Amino acid sequence: MIGTGYVGLVSGVCFSDLGHTVYCVDNNKAKIISLNNGKVPIYEPGLEEILKKNFKQKRLIFTTDLKYAVTNSDIIFICVGTPTKKNGYSADLKYVFKVARELKKYIKKYKILITKSTVPVTTGDKIETILKNLKKRKLVDVVSNPEFLREGEAIRDFIYPDRVIVGTSSSKANKIIKSLYMPIIKKVARYFHTSRKGAELIKYASNAFLATKISFINELANLCEKTSVDIKDISLGMGLDQRIGERFLRAGPAYGGSCFPKDTRALVKTADDFKVDLSIVKKVIKSNENRKLLLISRVHDIIGKKIKNKKITFLGVTFKPNTDDMRGASSLVMIPYLSKKGAIIEYFDPTGIKNNFSNLKNVIFNKDIASACYKSDLIIIHTEWNEFKQLDFKKLVKKKNFKIYDLRNLYSPIKMKKNKINYFGIGRYLV
Repeated sequence: MIGTGYVGLVSGVCFSDLGHTVYCVDNNKAKIISLNNGKVPIYEPGLEEILKKNFKQKRLIFTTDLKYAVTNSDIIFICVGTPTKKNGYSADLKYVFKVARELKKYIKKYKILITKSTVPVTTGDKIETILKNLKKRKLVDVVSNPEFLREGEAIRDFIYPDRVIVGTSSSKANKIIKSLYMPIIKKVARYFHTSRKGAELIKYASNAFLATKISFINELANLCEKTSVDIKDISLGMGLDQRIGERFLRAGPAYGGSCFPKDTRALVKTADDFKVDLSIVKKVIKSNENRKLLLISRVHDIIGKKIKNKKITFLGVTFKPNTDDMRGASSLVMIPYLSKKGAIIEYFDPTGIKNNFSNLKNVIFNKDIASACYKSDLIIIHTEWNEFKQLDFKKLVKKKNFKIYDLRNLYSPIKMKKNKINYFGIGRYLV
């Protein structure tokens, strides 16, 4: 596994747990030292325990020596980052191509080279061009095998995937990869063999469609707020239709994380390169960016235009629960804005203090929920951590006329009204 980021580390650890010997390679020496000491650099439930078990059994090796790892491996996964290029929509593939060029020096016998990083359609062709001499000598097959791991649910998603997508024209490579995944696909998953370009595009298409569902229900929530309808009823009523499905129909903040923002942009850029207008995906991207600004506007609607010296509490700041990932989180837009306007921001997140806010005035991390909520004017439930689902706000806040802005609709508006709490949700109204 080349790259020990989210994809590489989780996949490598899980493959080792299936009985394979896995070499996890990274050029970050500090990270490799940390991993060799059993310290996991990401927050993912269950990962540390599995890592330590397989490391102890010597099935999991962490190294900075690419030559050593490649020489001792049959299958090579590229799991490096593909971030959005600065000032553009394109996926930055420099790390992927750098790995391909380095591999030219070390491959001396047949290897299967798999892109697990999310890459635009035709990337596999470009890698093959870099390795054309190895391809001619039949020393390498370049394959696409995109990952579909959800942060916070990654281990379960690896063991019980909805599908395993493998893109290759090589029957030899396909046979070996199917054998690799056999312990998993024997359970419930579908093994889907397609072309390499098809596999590359499936990943982007899947994420773009899920992002579309999120933006769609968020826009409907705006309509619900104007028409006294509860968005939860709409989501449930729609989701019962099996053609639509209930997942990703929960109204809330803008979508975030490591995948949806960059993948939707990269898909649009790829389509533009081929002179195809993906107008729906373009609208989704714009709608999602507008969503963050709309949430700020809603805060003003709730506590007024003047927010200087108002104490605002954020419960959770990550883009979703069970992860420490801040990428694309709505809090990254909301908190700096509110801080600049003079509000006193206090926040609590189970994954700890965030460097993203270290240079902002009046932004304070609290080690517990009670300290964060004490005498707050407005509590914003930003992330649906389990810790936030059964709170007694009247005991926590100890201040009259405080307000709650529930971005995750964790609480009942009816119960909040009975308890005489000023409560505001997303796409909901007080009965």
